[in-house]
Amino acid sequence: MEPRLVGPGPYRATRLWNEIIELFRAGMPLRKHRCRFKSYERCFKGSEAVNCLHELLGSNQNFGPEVTRDQTVKLLKKFLKNHVIEDIKGRWGKEDFQDDGHLYRFPPSSPLKSYPKKPSCGKELIKFPDWNEPKAGSSQEHIPVKSVTMNSEMWYKRHSIALGEVPACKLVFRRKLTQKNVEEIWKSMALSRLQKVLGLDSLDEVLDTKLVNSKHIVQNAYSVNKHGIVTLEDKSKELPHWILSAMKCLANWPSCSDLKQPTYAGFERDVFKTVVDYFDQMKEPLLPFHFFDVFVSVLGLLQKHSKAVEALQISCLLLPPENRKRLQLLVRMMARISLNKDLPPLSESVRNRTLVIQVFSHCILCSKDEIDLDELLAAKLVSFLMDNCQEILSVPSALKSSIEDHVVHLQRVQIKYAGADTDATFLPPSFCHQVSTDKFEYQKATGSQEPLAALLEEIVMNKEMSMKDKKKKLKQFQKSYPEVYRVRFPTPETEAVLFPEKTKQKSPILMWALKKHFQPFHRTRSFRM
Repeated sequence: MEPRLVGPGPYRATRLWNEIIELFRAGMPLRKHRCRFKSYERCFKGSEAVNCLHELLGSNQNFGPEVTRDQTVKLLKKFLKNHVIEDIKGRWGKEDFQDDGHLYRFPPSSPLKSYPKKPSCGKELIKFPDWNEPKAGSSQEHIPVKSVTMNSEMWYKRHSIALGEVPACKLVFRRKLTQKNVEEIWKSMALSRLQKVLGLDSLDEVLDTKLVNSKHIVQNAYSVNKHGIVTLEDKSKELPHWILSAMKCLANWPSCSDLKQPTYAGFERDVFKTVVDYFDQMKEPLLPFHFFDVFVSVLGLLQKHSKAVEALQISCLLLPPENRKRLQLLVRMMARISLNKDLPPLSESVRNRTLVIQVFSHCILCSKDEIDLDELLAAKLVSFLMDNCQEILSVPSALKSSIEDHVVHLQRVQIKYAGADTDATFLPPSFCHQVSTDKFEYQKATGSQEPLAALLEEIVMNKEMSMKDKKKKLKQFQKSYPEVYRVRFPTPETEAVLFPEKTKQKSPILMWALKKHFQPFHRTRSFRM
């Protein structure tokens, strides 16, 4: 059985659990062993199981080579607890797996986990602001947005309707967006983009969108310092000063500026233990429990680096600001520790990179309910976060720009065409009143001469447009705006220059061949009776 990449989607942890069991059963060598003067068929030693499973996990693209032997032993303990394996006497559950010569075997059938049925919370349709009914008590503060200048291409697209008949339309005046309106727009568009990147039909199975706070998203996007770290409104949620000092000391080792370093050996290990103990006592990981499934789902995209980075950018933007800030500080410290060659080893048995992943993974990601692969999945996620922390833990610029452009669009006066699905946006006029049909026709002919002339010139000079399409568009333009067309083509000769006639002459050889082919049939003497 060949390992396969388990992509994003609901119940990814369960799907991985079932696949690892099947791969382990298919790949674990079974043979005859003796124990206490008795032979046992089709079994294996604990150390053999560790070697086999460790190699299997390391070569599996869902986990990778950074899986340690200690993590493999912990997974085999879970296998024994869940009766995936049993000892040679048939005991499982309360027994403890040993990485030595103890003998184990597979039961007749290792139980695969069934996909849990989550209570249906219904699809949350995030509504856009109701422009006609302003909510009482709404704040009038707004997020700074970029102004949009209209170039010729945008003008052409939005005025292409001028080539035909102008349908009935009306102006739609929209009130000023409130802070709450903008927050809901951010939430709606962020979740929509995340769903698209993950390639899911719905986010319902991986994230309860009702638990996503729109205010947190906006704060994470705009309330940042020059280093890109979130600034908190509630200072009581900041990390204690002594923890920040300890983290800075490790991150900047040996040039620690705000802490006088003692000279005794092992000081750096004591500082590291202080940081580990602080994050160990947290009741919930930095990625809250209700975000577990969506982050595990993102792990299915790690083979597509750019998509994985974008999905994690958006997912981290949904976090509470205090969680996001702690995650930024912790992951940056971990990345610096793993790359700092001047920092002494913080453990006798493993490298600093492996150590920080092991001790902090469960502080960053774990499940509220016991998930058998959560340690391996957390280690995989944290490793990717460390390697790409600067990009992942920054605000996604493409998403921010698209949302700001959308907010600008919604704040403008709209021209709504009858039966149209979309609005054409124009700058708001200083006033607007109804005019007569004759006056409208006069304004249409005189007030739009320059842009219409530019539009006509674009059609004329467009070399990528076929002659057939160009003639069709020019005919439509002439019918709708004869005055503008007459200025550009005052005489038939000026129009004929644009479409020179090509005379085709038949080849003499071809004419001879055709003439010969159609000569009348003459009887010869051989046909006579």
